[in-house]
Amino acid sequence: MKKSIIYTGGGDKGTTALVGGFRVPKTHPRLEAYGTIDELNSHIGLLMADVDDPETLDTLRFVQHKLFTVGSYLATDPTKTDFRIESRVTPEAIQRIESAIDRIDGQLPRLNAFVLPGGNRASAQAHVCRTVCRRAERCIYRLTETGAEVEEPVLIFMNRLSDLLFVIGRNECVRRGDDEIIWDSKEGA
Repeated sequence: MKKSIIYTGGGDKGTTALVGGFRVPKTHPRLEAYGTIDELNSHIGLLMADVDDPETLDTLRFVQHKLFTVGSYLATDPTKTDFRIESRVTPEAIQRIESAIDRIDGQLPRLNAFVLPGGNRASAQAHVCRTVCRRAERCIYRLTETGAEVEEPVLIFMNRLSDLLFVIGRNECVRRGDDEIIWDSKEGA
């Protein structure tokens, strides 16, 4: 098997190829969107290094694979290249995220105040993932403002994912017996 070429020089002039070979500037909103998905996936990998709950790890592994799907989807300009079926977000993927949210949230105490990131390393990292996920979602919406079509399941998946990461952050505090950091309006005065 021939070793792959890591560097090609194709991007040395400020452009990169989308799926299908069509080149766009590296500043294109499509690249910002799928680059932020890649960043989120990396942060989730870091979160997984601190999580020891098998069910949460299984869910996060699924999320990593699905985020790669979302990245592939966003790296495809459908006006120039057909989507591959594996680049689509299915209703079943959204349902799996919603079921995980329901399962985890069902184990948590009622939320009566705003929670700040922290409590322990895994919880803090889950909140980093949540905020990067929200940024990725904003990037995708910015892409749609350029006229690009993004299928509704992709948007729903990203919205649900940030909710999942929030409950994972809470759960990592609760199940380890660490205190969640509750926002105190007088603390910042």
